[in-house]
Amino acid sequence: MSIHLHWYLPTNGDSRGIVGAGDDSQHISGIGGQFRPATLDYLVDIARSAERLGFEGVLTPTGSWCEDAWLSTMAISQHTERLKFIVAFRPGFISPTLAAHQAASFQRLTEGRLMINIVTGGDPVEQRRYGDRLDHDQRYARSSEFIAAFKGVSHARNSGQPFDFHGEHYQLEQATLLPSPWPVPPVFFGGSSPAAQQVAAAQADTWISWGEPPEQVAPQLETVRALAAAQGRTPSFGIRFHVISRDTEEEAWREAARLLNGITPERIHSAQSLLGRTESIGQKRMSALLENIQAEQVNPENVRLLEVAPHIWSGYALVRGGVGTAIVGSHQQVAEKIQAFHALGIEHFILSGQPHLEEAYWFAEGAGALLRRSGLLHSSHQP
Repeated sequence: MSIHLHWYLPTNGDSRGIVGAGDDSQHISGIGGQFRPATLDYLVDIARSAERLGFEGVLTPTGSWCEDAWLSTMAISQHTERLKFIVAFRPGFISPTLAAHQAASFQRLTEGRLMINIVTGGDPVEQRRYGDRLDHDQRYARSSEFIAAFKGVSHARNSGQPFDFHGEHYQLEQATLLPSPWPVPPVFFGGSSPAAQQVAAAQADTWISWGEPPEQVAPQLETVRALAAAQGRTPSFGIRFHVISRDTEEEAWREAARLLNGITPERIHSAQSLLGRTESIGQKRMSALLENIQAEQVNPENVRLLEVAPHIWSGYALVRGGVGTAIVGSHQQVAEKIQAFHALGIEHFILSGQPHLEEAYWFAEGAGALLRRSGLLHSSHQP
């Protein structure tokens, strides 16, 4: 079981400080003149750097707070050669047949460089912006149908047989696509609730966890693994982390302290108020890592107050929706932490750091190089 390393495209903008993402945390001010807009030129710079540095793919987020993932990645793909794109999108806002059609076109135009990430959605305010009024478990039931229908249409394209699907949320009749030599893209899927884990076990090719301490991740892996085995399936596993990898441990923690220096108690209070409305169990687990931490306690001098496990730092969760943790340490320590998660059965590591351009180099030339020398990286990781 090899390690697959992926990077992140910040399609809502980037900064030398922590930029909010999701649950409206992007609307909280506090990053000042450091902000880098998500222009095509800048995103292409990151993508080309990721490709040059040996990352296998890049994740592009979805939501009203960022650029559309399909359009952005298609534009960026034309400036890269090998890099794959994990395109996130939400079921319920697009038909399975249209999504399968888009995916097939993407595969043709990029010669097979698409992976997809189905995002069910956990912020009720944002869901209603799109006209979605289903509750938490109903959304996951819809996601399960969507993935089944998406795969059914996709696999039928070379069979010569139209595809029918009759579910509660989707009814397809005689769905067809043009034949294609390119494979159906693998489906990445996240979610920490029982409803989400059931969907992952039944439908996902890769289940993604947000970054938590190993002792909290391991039971979730076991649950999904057991649920999938009961259905004769064996999905792979991934995890989502920020990283701060430096030549020495002291340098890494100084960088974490610098990030904290740009965060005020007011910004923390505002962001936490927004994040508190979530229905996402994963988001609630991120917020729980800050339990008993008061905004007024947070400052660069006690940066390690937010270290929830050795070299796992929850500073991002103070002001950012989505994954709120970073692996922090020397290149050797970061590589060893990734190896520890790999030992649990995790193959895909979707990483990020701010600014995403510079941090891609810090990680790839440090911890990434050590992982490459260990022989654990997938054969596609050739800078």
